[in-house]
Amino acid sequence: MTELRVHNLSVSLDGYGAGPDQTTENPLGVGGELLHEWIFGDRTPVDERFVAAGVDGVGATIMGRNMFGPVRGPWPDASWRGWWGEDPPFHHDVFVLTHHPRPSLEMAGGTTFHFVTDGIEAALARARDAAAGRAVRLGGGMATVRQYLRAGLVDELHVAVVPVLLGGGERLFDDLGDALSGWTCVEYAPSPSVAHVRLRPRQPGSGATPDAAL
Repeated sequence: MTELRVHNLSVSLDGYGAGPDQTTENPLGVGGELLHEWIFGDRTPVDERFVAAGVDGVGATIMGRNMFGPVRGPWPDASWRGWWGEDPPFHHDVFVLTHHPRPSLEMAGGTTFHFVTDGIEAALARARDAAAGRAVRLGGGMATVRQYLRAGLVDELHVAVVPVLLGGGERLFDDLGDALSGWTCVEYAPSPSVAHVRLRPRQPGSGATPDAAL
């Protein structure tokens, strides 16, 4: 079955994946841009490999409404078209979780945003169909990732631990219960900027060792 994977999810040393007070001026929250300097700065070969893994073989993306934009409640109109301009970097179908319906939004470069109101499993089913055998990437925000982790639907979680302290915002590993019970680190790859950690659930009875997943 098509895997659902989280790629290049940057978190601070104190566990925050976004800063507080998201606005149009601070789309990642106050201080949140520090988490992504490793992506937009001078990447090392280690960093490049992980960035490429988040693109190669990925056929669809799922994200929460907060990642799509700062608009809350019913959509007042269709004027908000995402943070990324008229040619977003996805170049495939993107499924946005929301409680409020909105028509699909076709953008340049092959990206179409679909607004899903019937839950995380429905979004995953649609994304898998759209991916046509390729992987589905699970984007942010942190609440969306936690929802899929609690539901046991994530096949791989890659976090990039950034050596900064945010002191507030949205944490990745809150309220997960035993959702990560049995998960194991299958790769640890530090670069000068971040520490890359890939986690996968250990399959019961498979006899798999961490190295088998590399």
